[in-house]
Amino acid sequence: MVPVEILGVRQQQRDQEIVVLLLDTAADLAVPIVIGAREASAIAMAQAGLATPRPMTHDLLRDVLGAVGVALERVEIVALEGGIYFAELVLSNGVHLDSRASDAIALAVRTGSPVLCSAEIVALAGVEIVDVDQQAEVERFRDFLDHVTPEDFSGPPGGGGQGGGRTG
Repeated sequence: MVPVEILGVRQQQRDQEIVVLLLDTAADLAVPIVIGAREASAIAMAQAGLATPRPMTHDLLRDVLGAVGVALERVEIVALEGGIYFAELVLSNGVHLDSRASDAIALAVRTGSPVLCSAEIVALAGVEIVDVDQQAEVERFRDFLDHVTPEDFSGPPGGGGQGGGRTG
């Protein structure tokens, strides 16, 4: 199991699916989990710190756990079968409860509990994180390499004199 950070909820543009993204910071991989609109709303609202006038289901479950003196120690994403993610709620009394991944994540956000994911799932389903600024810098460098000439490196340092170097 590896710790993951809940990046948030996103709607994929190509097929309009809603996903929650879990980031394995050690591997720079994000695991996208397709979720329903209600679960997406529950996760996003909790991350934004928005309260509802009446408790939502995940709020109620958090409150019930507190009322009976049991804490959510952690959420574990334990399996991926046929495109479906399986999770477990690990409670302070040692009980492990089967859960949908989306519900487990919504509860973890509300309780501040850590989320862990199987390393196998991260390796299998994780996608590389692309830093937009870094990608733009790489593109500028590639463009420079495509157009650089030996004259760009002649002359005194700092760009003075002939061929003084290109700026991109």
